[in-house]
Amino acid sequence: MIGKISMVTGATSGIGEATAHALAERGSSVIVVGRSQKKCLDTVKKIKRNTCNESVEFMLADLSSQKDIRQLAEQFKQSYQRLDVLINNAGAKFTSRLQTVDGCEMTFALNHLGYFLLTNLLLEELKASEQGRIINVSSGSHGGCSGINFDDLQGRDGYIGKVAYAQSKLANLLFTYELARRLKDTGVTVNALEPGGVITNFCKNNGWVSWSKHVVAHILARNLIGPAKGAKTSIYLATSPDVKGVSGKYFSKQKAVRSSNASYDEEAAIRLWDISLKLTGLSQSHNEKQTI
Repeated sequence: MIGKISMVTGATSGIGEATAHALAERGSSVIVVGRSQKKCLDTVKKIKRNTCNESVEFMLADLSSQKDIRQLAEQFKQSYQRLDVLINNAGAKFTSRLQTVDGCEMTFALNHLGYFLLTNLLLEELKASEQGRIINVSSGSHGGCSGINFDDLQGRDGYIGKVAYAQSKLANLLFTYELARRLKDTGVTVNALEPGGVITNFCKNNGWVSWSKHVVAHILARNLIGPAKGAKTSIYLATSPDVKGVSGKYFSKQKAVRSSNASYDEEAAIRLWDISLKLTGLSQSHNEKQTI
């Protein structure tokens, strides 16, 4: 990874931090993306201290805000000509329905639209890499959703947190597979993964009770792992020569596996893409496969 440039979102704790640390350890220049300046500063200092890699910096962005995402992309472009690895890792689950500053439901906006917008804004920089890699962190929870509810994407008609989360993780896969089709004739690959049941601060935004239930559920299922293990598949997809040229796949435990049947619905993927273009205000040029 020496000489490579990597960006990791949601990198101030948990899987994201472990991933950023591992990439820096392997010699990559790393951009840590987070919304708290203090947490970003602390994370960058810790990674530099532990890896002796001085090519680690942070860029601030609240990834539920489209304005912040656009500013992040612009800030990156001012400093770098290319991007070798983009890891869309930031995400959350919300027990109550919240709205972003853009008027979108928070779970869908942060977990899907954030991936969609940032990736599209940085596509030219990824194409400038010898072999750009896009890695989308999804979840096994996507299997709990039989399809995207296009009639109520914003969760206005009876919001249920776990359903909204499952739908957003399904959206990650539909986006990954559709983007892979659109990038087929380029040097850029895009894959998704599920990290497993990881004990992190995930769900703490909903309060201690919700976080405790999240942890207990994984303990009972006997599938709870630490952030370092949870980051292994992200790191593998970012660094391994084994996946050079591999695109449009879903990985678990560093192996390509089949995702849910709903995730392979190409008609739904195209519909989601078109709606995402409108919700993010991207130009219609992104809607034409030949220009991607």
